[in-house]
Amino acid sequence: MHSFIDDPRLPDDVTVPALRELAERLARSAGELVRTGRPDQVVVASTKSTATDVVTRMDADSEALLRREIAAARPDDAILGEEEGTSAGTSGITWVVDPIDGTVNYLYGVASYAVSVAAVVGPPDPARWTVLAGAVHSVVDGRTWTAGAGAGATLDGAPLRIGEPDELAQCLVGTGFGYDPVRRRAQARVLVEVLPRVRDIRRLGSAAIDLCLVASGELDLYYERGLNPWDMAAGALVAHEAGARVTGLRGAEAGHDMTVAGGPARVAELVDLLERAGADSDA
Repeated sequence: MHSFIDDPRLPDDVTVPALRELAERLARSAGELVRTGRPDQVVVASTKSTATDVVTRMDADSEALLRREIAAARPDDAILGEEEGTSAGTSGITWVVDPIDGTVNYLYGVASYAVSVAAVVGPPDPARWTVLAGAVHSVVDGRTWTAGAGAGATLDGAPLRIGEPDELAQCLVGTGFGYDPVRRRAQARVLVEVLPRVRDIRRLGSAAIDLCLVASGELDLYYERGLNPWDMAAGALVAHEAGARVTGLRGAEAGHDMTVAGGPARVAELVDLLERAGADSDA
């Protein structure tokens, strides 16, 4: 099953506009909690993959709010969240939520973190699901991107359509790095190959926002290895619906091994560069 289709087959009681409206409401609601509830000194509650991959109390509180509101609005839907994993449903729809995408930025007070909410059908795997609707709410500046399958993408209600530089050398490229030292070393090696061939690199710390910045023209391209489903579900749809190509390497769908997004012509050039650099390997 492809990640994006223009005419999804939905249960009789479901419409893409309704899911999109709910996704936006959920993202804004959790974003308000994150924004108003941030203390002057954020405390790390636990860690995940490494000692630098942190979880805060607000991650848990934001996801709990999202789960409560989804259960109230659509009690038969499943939920896949970064902090609490998967809860089963019977409707065929799964809500994929990231309660704070960019937790390290939130920890330090760096202004790039978001709440990401998407509704999908199919397995909880970006290579096999179909994304129906999504919203990404940037907590610090209050901007909200939304998209619906086949219905376009918007930023605070304004329609989005990407442009495309004439050549790779003119492209501002976003990326991100994993927390495992072995992967970081490999990603640094790839960066050495990419940086001399583009305008510049930005590492902002929130994959969901990065994908949306491609949609709104604030980045020309984006690539990253190691994204989880909740990192990319909503943002990838926003980018796609704004006209971006969202793909992996070597003919694969976008996903954990690699996600590349941007204008189709420049994405093709970046994919070729990343494949030659072995960017989908930690070797």
